[in-house]
Amino acid sequence: MQNLIRDKRIHMHITQEELSQRLKVSRQTIISLESGKYKPSLVLAHKLAQLFGCQIEELFIFEGDENIEF
Repeated sequence: MQNLIRDKRIHMHITQEELSQRLKVSRQTIISLESGKYKPSLVLAHKLAQLFGCQIEELFIFEGDENIEF
């Protein structure tokens, strides 16, 4: 799963530290999220989407076996 967290954060002119403080998580969590090494909980994904003023689906790019096949 890819995400646009880094792009959105840079667009808002906030640092990883500032983002971590707003979300009440560690800076390491932000680093792991941005690098795709950590998949956020639904609550954290929702908080990120709220903060960036977008839908969760606009923030996270699901690929391959992460998608539901109909």
